[in-house]
Amino acid sequence: GLLVCINGSPYERGKAFHRDELAARRAREAGAALAYVNLVGGQDELVFDGGSLVVDAAGRLLARAEQFTETLLTVDLDLPAARTAAPAASAVATGTAVGTGTAVDAGDGTAMTVTRLVLTDQPVAAFDAAAPVVAQRLDSAAELYQALVTGTRDYVGKNGFTSVVLGLSGGIDSALVATIAVDALGADRVHTVAMPSVHSSTGSVDDAAELARRTGVTHTVAPIQPVVDAFHATLATAGGLAGLAAENLQARVRGTLLMALSNAHGHLVLTTGNKSELATGFSTLYGDSAGGFAPIKDVPKTLVWELARWRNAHADRRGETPPIPEEIIVKPPSAELAPGQLDSDRLPDYTTLDAVLDDYVERDQGRTELITAGHSPETVERVIRLVDLAEYKRRQNPPGPKVTSKAFGRDRRLPITSHWREHPSG
Repeated sequence: GLLVCINGSPYERGKAFHRDELAARRAREAGAALAYVNLVGGQDELVFDGGSLVVDAAGRLLARAEQFTETLLTVDLDLPAARTAAPAASAVATGTAVGTGTAVDAGDGTAMTVTRLVLTDQPVAAFDAAAPVVAQRLDSAAELYQALVTGTRDYVGKNGFTSVVLGLSGGIDSALVATIAVDALGADRVHTVAMPSVHSSTGSVDDAAELARRTGVTHTVAPIQPVVDAFHATLATAGGLAGLAAENLQARVRGTLLMALSNAHGHLVLTTGNKSELATGFSTLYGDSAGGFAPIKDVPKTLVWELARWRNAHADRRGETPPIPEEIIVKPPSAELAPGQLDSDRLPDYTTLDAVLDDYVERDQGRTELITAGHSPETVERVIRLVDLAEYKRRQNPPGPKVTSKAFGRDRRLPITSHWREHPSG
């Protein structure tokens, strides 16, 4: 009368609804109540969100545990009396016990084998049943945010680190990563470093300091211009650096400083790049991509803004000061590696970019399908080229929580060396 399903089902956005449908369908197929017991915690890229549930033989929800929280969910069930024989044609060995197994149509073209074991034929003594607990499922933003917090907390703790450090630029990505780190570990274990260059705006430096003040992290300002100038002077005899090379030098100086602090104090370096940047190669190897863990590497830029707004609204509801200054959320995104630089100088608008990336990466649509779906042909060509060329960069990025169905590295890994081209006929 009871089917117990012990699971390590990793989190993905929207997956909980599919689990509910699957549990209900399997319970009806087996003709038994079903207890779906799921793991809680993080392991490398994977995050397990719990949300264990129990449904009756008709697939109706009886109880549900909270997500991302280890808990003991007690459920009292009325089960049918044990049967000495099950409606099956063959015996199936299970350890030292023998039950009977029968193939049941799963409704999707596959067969599920139901093996029945009689644990006891004695009825349970009468007792007062406890009221069932049905925890409310988190909304989409809260669920995603908690997945990132859980993944970060467990990666840091289970790998023996006691603290983290990250560059705090005054931009939205590093602001969100710092906030996630504080929620995961506590402010006393989070260290942030502002590393302004000659191109950094006063507003960005001030915004970073304000976020540090609000969250209570240990914050340091370490201007990098003297180090950058020293590099330029050293390389002058080799022709010097200009353009993109000069921009990337600033990012690499910052990466070197953070890794030095990691070596000196045992901090784990958190990188702050998002999925849109990872997809298009909009990062610097051994610069802003240098580190040990990447909390938002599977989060598109548009979702970064959504999570920042959600976290601030969550603080408002609790009567707390929002951790992320509004100035950080509303400012146009910029790497600030050159005068007047904006992300939009080199990338499509993030709303447009993320829509194409979602279809190309998550849904595996090709060029023709993307254009048929309504995306601009010029944008499609540009995005495909950027994504394909950036594969070599993605191979060198640190791990981070998988929260989508197609995370780079774990789920989407293509050959770097490939001269394949689509045939002109399509």
